[in-house]
Amino acid sequence: MSESTTATSELASQYTAQVTSDLERNIKEQERIEAEIAALQEQLVALQRDHSVLVNVQQALGMTSAPDEPSATADSATVPATPKKTSREPGAGKRTRAKKAAGSRGATNSRKSAAEKPTDKAATSKTAQPTLVELVRTHLTEQSEPRSAAEVATALGQNHPERGIKTTVVRTTLEGLVAKNQAQRTKQGTSVYYTSPNPAEQTATALDETQPQ
Repeated sequence: MSESTTATSELASQYTAQVTSDLERNIKEQERIEAEIAALQEQLVALQRDHSVLVNVQQALGMTSAPDEPSATADSATVPATPKKTSREPGAGKRTRAKKAAGSRGATNSRKSAAEKPTDKAATSKTAQPTLVELVRTHLTEQSEPRSAAEVATALGQNHPERGIKTTVVRTTLEGLVAKNQAQRTKQGTSVYYTSPNPAEQTATALDETQPQ
C-alpha cells in the first residue's frame, strides 16, 4: 500500500506541475495576443482619424466645385436653343464667362482654406500625442524605485485617461525596452519590476549602437 501510495503521489505531482506549466503558457499567450490587439486598435484609431480628415477635405472640395458645372452646362445649352435672338448672345456669353470666373475664384479660395485647416489640425494632433514607448520610458526615468507593469499602467492611465492604457500593453512595451537595454527587469518572488538603466549603461548601449557591425 505504501509503494502504491507513493507512486500515486508522484504521478499527481507530475500532473500538477504539467498543468501549472501549461496554464502559465496559456496566460502568457493570452497577454501577448491582447497586447497585439490593443496595438492594432491604436493603429485603427489613427487611421480612422486620418480618414475623417481626408473625407472633410474631399467634401469641402466637392461642395465648392460641384455647383459650378451644372450652371455652366445650362447656360451653354440654352444659347443654341434660341438662334433667332442673336442680339442677346454676346451679352449672355459675357455673363457666362463672368459667372465661371467668379465661381473658379471662389472655388480656389475655398479649396485653399479647406485644405489648410485640416492639415493644421492633423499636425497639432500628431505633435500633441507622444507614443506609449516614450511615455513608459519617461515614467521610468522619473521613478527612484522599481515599478511593476501594473503600477506603470495605473500611473499613465491617471495622467492620460484619454489613451485607454492597458496593463498588458504596458508590460509588452516594458519588455521591448528591456530587450533594447533601455530598461532593467528584476524579479522579487513571483512579481516582476522594471527600472530605468543607470547613465553608464545607457552610454554603453548608445556606443554599441553607433559602432559599425
